[in-house]
Order: sequence, then C-alpha cells, then structure tokens
Amino acid sequence: MKFDLHTHHFRCGHADGSIRDYIEAGIAAGLNVIGISDHTPYFGAASDQAFPHIAMAKSQFAGYVDEVLALKKEYAGVIDVLLGIESDYFPKHAEVYRSTLAAYPFDYVIGSVHSVGGVSIFNKGRWKGLGPKDKIAVKAQYYRLIADSARSGMFQILGHIDAMKGNYPQFSEIPADQEIDDCLRTIGECGVAIEINTSGGTKLSGGWYPSDRILERALHYGVEVTFGSDAHKPSRVAEDRQAVAARLKDIGFTEWVYFRERQKVTVPLG
Repeated sequence: MKFDLHTHHFRCGHADGSIRDYIEAGIAAGLNVIGISDHTPYFGAASDQAFPHIAMAKSQFAGYVDEVLALKKEYAGVIDVLLGIESDYFPKHAEVYRSTLAAYPFDYVIGSVHSVGGVSIFNKGRWKGLGPKDKIAVKAQYYRLIADSARSGMFQILGHIDAMKGNYPQFSEIPADQEIDDCLRTIGECGVAIEINTSGGTKLSGGWYPSDRILERALHYGVEVTFGSDAHKPSRVAEDRQAVAARLKDIGFTEWVYFRERQKVTVPLG
C-alpha cells in the first residue's frame, strides 16, 4: 500500500498546480492513496486572508473541501483520494480551529507548529544575536508547543517535528534532549502519528524531517509514523518514499499508518 498524505496546491499561495495535478502525479508515481492537505486559513484572524502567500482565504475553504470530495468520487477505483488539511497549532486560537475543522468530513488533520514566539520557524534571521541559552529556550519552547499539539486531540498526524532546522541546520546541535524525549513520550501516549516529511530537501538542512536520531527515540516511545512529501509542486509527490521506508526498516520500524475518516489504517512498510 503506497501513500503520500501531505500535498499542497495553488490556494495556499506558495505552491504550484491544481489538486487534480497532484492526484495525477500520485497515479503516475504508483500510489494507492493520495492525501490532499493544503494549509488551513488563519481562522484566528479577523480578515478573510491574513497571509495570502502562506494560507488560503477563509472564503476558499468550503470550495477546497468540495473540490477534494468531488475528485474523491471521480477517481474512485483508480486512486483513493483522502480529504486532509494541514492546520497550524496556535494555543490561543485552538478552540476556533477545533470547532471549524470538526464541521467538515476530514479523513485526517496534520498539526504543524510553524511559528515560535510569533516568528516563523523558517525565518533565518530569528537566530541572529541569540546566545546559547536563548537558543536552548527557543528550541525548548518549540518542542513544548509540539507536545501541547499532541495533547490537544485535534490531530491525527503531527507535521515535520524538527523542521525548525530547515533554514538553520545548526538547530540540530542545540541541546534539548530532555524536551525532545518529553515531547516524543507525550506523542506516543496520545496515540498521534508523526510524519516523515521529505521536504527538508528543499531547505538548507537537506534530507528529511525528523532526523534519524529522533526517529530512533520515537520508536523507543512507541510513536507511530506515516509518510508525507509535503509537495508544493506535483513533481515532488511521493519523493523519496522508498528510501524512507528502507531507512525506517533499518531503524526498527515494521509498519506505518495512514488515516481514513480519522481512523488509523496500519500497513507493513514497503
């Protein structure tokens, strides 16, 4: 069973191609399952589209859901199209996101922390002038937010859990072993899956998220895993999926999961 649960499209303002383009790319890549998971609107903002180059407008949201559901029917028997969404996790707006997303028939929701202290995790300038203690504090806050997102019960999957290294590879060297272990323990206890996300290859860090070291600790804590390319162009659908499966086997995983109607489906690695 071959799947990719993390794909975007033009509505978010920083991806290329239509939803149909990603489905066709999934078919070409030999997938059995393709998940469509564009960025939620910023539900905590008053305006329709607070960040037009980051997330879709609120007025586009229902149309997004309707289009995926229509394509799910159209492609039935060819490829299983899943209705997903990638949602930011903002503690102060969590209930707005929870209630809004609950009104739609999502197969799964990916929860991702994209900002810490109001600054994007991918902002290269956020580290300038910070001393070692400040960097440790930022990293600790990042993993506390991820742990909180797992406890929220809002998500089936947590996205790219060390993506803060994306444009700052030195992030991986900042000591925070206790915070990472506490986070992974929480994720395991809450029964939320983490994705192996291959979009790290599009950033300065290269490779994929999370690191092998974190995956080894995740296995120790009984955390389940899934796969997502985080494709922002159709050509990246299923990118490195086989290499990820092989590496997971080397680490000791024997299976991974995907979600249909918010219910977990477990399949052997392959």
